[in-house]
Amino acid sequence: MSVGNIVHSVRNIMRKDPGVDGDAQRISQMTWMIFLKVFDSMEEEKEAENGYKSPLPEEIRWRNWASDEEGITGDELLDFVNEKVFGKIKNLETEDNRKAQIVKQVFEDTYNYMKNGVLMRQVINEINKIDFTKKQDRHLFNDIYETILKELQNAGSAGEFYTPRAVTQFIVDMVNPKLGEIVLDPACGTGGFLISSLENMKKEVDSIDDLQKLGNNLRGIEKKPLPHLLCMTNLILHDIEEPNIRHDNSLARPLRDYSSKDMIDCVVTNPPFGGAEEDGIEQNFPSGFQTRETADLFLVLIMKLLRDEGRCGLVLPDGFLFGEGVKTRIKEELLSKFNLHTIVRLPNGVFNPYTGIRTNLLFFEKGKPTKEIWYFEHPLPEGYKTYNKGKPIQIKEFDFEKEWWNDRENEKFKNNCWKVSIEEIQKRNYNLDINNPNGKAEEESLSSKEILEKLEKSFEDSKKLIEKIKGEI
Repeated sequence: MSVGNIVHSVRNIMRKDPGVDGDAQRISQMTWMIFLKVFDSMEEEKEAENGYKSPLPEEIRWRNWASDEEGITGDELLDFVNEKVFGKIKNLETEDNRKAQIVKQVFEDTYNYMKNGVLMRQVINEINKIDFTKKQDRHLFNDIYETILKELQNAGSAGEFYTPRAVTQFIVDMVNPKLGEIVLDPACGTGGFLISSLENMKKEVDSIDDLQKLGNNLRGIEKKPLPHLLCMTNLILHDIEEPNIRHDNSLARPLRDYSSKDMIDCVVTNPPFGGAEEDGIEQNFPSGFQTRETADLFLVLIMKLLRDEGRCGLVLPDGFLFGEGVKTRIKEELLSKFNLHTIVRLPNGVFNPYTGIRTNLLFFEKGKPTKEIWYFEHPLPEGYKTYNKGKPIQIKEFDFEKEWWNDRENEKFKNNCWKVSIEEIQKRNYNLDINNPNGKAEEESLSSKEILEKLEKSFEDSKKLIEKIKGEI
């Protein structure tokens, strides 16, 4: 049975359970089960080495309660999971045991939503059809992972966890993290940027020691339990035995508490935007940079954490480019201490279906002030008016930017790129929202039917406004 069919089957079983309410809970339920099976498979491989000892009590290791398809079921299984599995994991002794810390952290805000033990046994038996000790089967998790990510887009606010793979890969390719460098994603979600960084650095891995160094230097922070759980599982399956991923809010630590030992070489991230942080979080930042806008605070944090010659690639919305007040002060600080050398302007719809906000990819390095910024306007594929769920952005579309990256003066790119001096940006009071002076003005091509629909909506809105005014007279 294909992985897609297994996930489909699990979904259908869970829909019958009265305790699982909606997509987000179903995905969370499936993911903690997969995590325990993946962890057990990793342990099975480690046991071939002398001296390996599991951090889990024997009775709650997956092999001892879940692997037998004729094993415990019904109320007995339900009680065992709730009282033994969750009870013992949440109370694990973790002192000097990194693997125990990882498992306990993963289950800190994880719950068993299922209330029918017979259905739970059916779900477990479906998951057991995948053998994660086999290299070829291990790669199947990528299919499961992609399926889960696609479903996350339909799970309401869970969609915020997902950055299109093409965007993630392009940012990592351009920042190009190297083995030995510390790479951070301070809002890592399900780990897309970290997995891409891992694959990039793996090209330089020649030994087990190299792989261990890579794992130690790959760092993420995620405050929500479901994406944190997905990130941990995916990294373990990519041979990182002890993922360095904190379940925490990156913005909750005062900036003044950071020291030289916290500095990092590369940041690749898509910080949450459009939201506001909880009361008091802004007090962790210098007075001139205090705001409730999440993306702005993440940028200030990144500026603090990068060491000299450190590099960053991140996603930011248009609002940051033209925003004033605190945003202006942040941009002034950024351009005076960092070389913001490139802004890639993305077209509408890259983050559809869950937001239509236009976004930009910013690339900068620490240690030298900005003298000029190169802009590149990413073109929509021929025949596209926008991206959508059925037509997402593809990594091959970035080949044009990659070709331009080291040959920016070439005439063949003149319709898509332009550069702006720091003097011009200062005259604009650090407004970075600068449109392409070379390309054709974007025209909206509407059919007669679309024009009529727009007119009808406009008339309807006008009618409502008139009625409202009349009612207030």
